[in-house]
This record gives sequence, C-alpha cells and structure tokens, in this order.
Amino acid sequence: MANVKATGAKVALGLVILLAVLAILGLESVYSIREQEQAVVITFGTPSTVSTPGLHFKIPFLQRVHKVSTVINGFPIGYHQDTGESDESESLMITSDYNFVNVDFFVEYKVSDPVKYLYASQDPVLILKTLAQSYIRDTIGLYPVDNVITTGKNEIQAEIKDKLIERLERDDIGLQLVNITIQDAEPPTTQVLEAFKAVETAKQSKETSINNANKYQSEQLPAAAAQVDSIIKQAEATRQGRINEAEGQVARFNAMYEEYVKNPLITKQRMFYETMEEILPELKVIIDNGAGGVTKFLPLENMG
Repeated sequence: MANVKATGAKVALGLVILLAVLAILGLESVYSIREQEQAVVITFGTPSTVSTPGLHFKIPFLQRVHKVSTVINGFPIGYHQDTGESDESESLMITSDYNFVNVDFFVEYKVSDPVKYLYASQDPVLILKTLAQSYIRDTIGLYPVDNVITTGKNEIQAEIKDKLIERLERDDIGLQLVNITIQDAEPPTTQVLEAFKAVETAKQSKETSINNANKYQSEQLPAAAAQVDSIIKQAEATRQGRINEAEGQVARFNAMYEEYVKNPLITKQRMFYETMEEILPELKVIIDNGAGGVTKFLPLENMG
C-alpha cells in the first residue's frame, strides 16, 4: 500500500513539473504588441522588426524580444518639467545684437526605426537633446532680441526644426523629430542685465577707440604721404643739382685742360692769378716791364 502511495506521489510530482515546463514554454513562445508599440526580435544576433499589434509567437530561449514604444515623447530645454523652474544653464542665450535672453523650448519626438533606436547609438534621446541645444543657441545668435521675444518665434522654431530634421536624417539614430516649440522668452535677471550693460559699455568704448584710431589714421596718412613726397622731391632736386654741378666742373676742367695743352705757361700763370684773387681778394697785382717807371704799392694793411 505504501509503495502505491509513493508511486502516485511521484507521478503527481512529474505531472506538476511537466505542466510547469509546458507553462514556461508557452509563456516563452508568445508575446503581444499593443497599439503604438513595435517589437524587435533578435534571432541568433540578427534583429527584425514586428509592428503588427496582437499576439505573436517566437522560439523559446532562442529568440529575444525588445518592445519599443512609438508614441510621441518629449523633453524640455531651459526649465525643469516637474517643477517648472528655470534652468539658466540651458535657457540663457545671447542674441545677434549682444543682448541676453532666457528662452525655454519643448522638443517632441518619436521612434521611427526601433532597430536603429536600440543599436545605432548608446543614448539616442541624449544625442537629440544635445543637437537641439546646439542648434538652438546657433539660431538664437542670428536674431536680435526683439525678434526672439516677440515677432520672430515662429521663424526661429521653423529654422531649428529644419536643421534638426536634416541632422537626424544624416545621423540615422532611429528617432524622428515631431516638433520643437518656444515655451517662453523673456529678459534675464537683474544681475545678468547689469553684466550685459557692462559688456555693452565696453563694446561701445572699443568701437569709439577704433573709430578715433581710424579717424587719426585718415588724417595722418595724407600728411605723411605729402611729407614723403616733399622729401623725395627735395632729394631728387639736390641729387640733380649736384649732378649738374659735377658736370659743370668736369666741363670747366676739360676746357682748362685744353687751354693748358695749347699754352702751358700762360695757363699756369692765369690759374695762379685766379687762385690768388680767390684767396686774397684785396691783393693788388701790378705787372710792368721792369723799366722802373711805375711805383709798386701793395695794400698790406687790408691783408690782416
């Protein structure tokens, strides 16, 4: 009797184990997909996408399933979504006219390719946020503060959206940008405004100094150019005068040499008398024939 009971217990335990195994196999063999959800099925390392809602079958323990939501999600830039408090590290920006402004954005996106969303990058949402922040700052910097706060919001949003869509298509990380909107745009805090005024004052001082330097340059350059031209002309005239003087001296020497060749003695005497006239202009030279009829007088008192 005891053996019968033991045998029955073993059979019952075996049935329980069998049912448990069948239940596990059954659970591992099926999965369901809801609306706005897709599944990525990995078979021996190869992913494939299943997008039809409902119940689906898979090979137990050989296929793995990752479900990805395709609903529209979003994240803020410039403020905390839970508390609504501003985050100036993200919102504070500078405009094209060197004004500071706080601008808050909200980015909406959805998964366009579940396989690339899971495997093309480590954190595609963080990549999208980083790209959005970069394009936001670049674009805000192209507009004056009045456009950012008032009339230019739609244009700015559209420009940022186009840049992000083009970049996401190029990077192909499995995300699609749905929309990006400016939530709020306002001047920054008083401390920042004071700092901006100081920067603006320094900028104006810089421009004034540059303008003064340019004015001084425009005034001095013509005067310097005229002075240079005058110096050049004076040097040219001096050069030409000395050349002419040298040529004249050469001509006189050549003429004197020709006379010297013809009459050496007479030329020597004439050169002597001319030289003495230059050295002693008051000297009187009297020439006679030696007969003694002329009184010879030299004005020695004027030679001192």
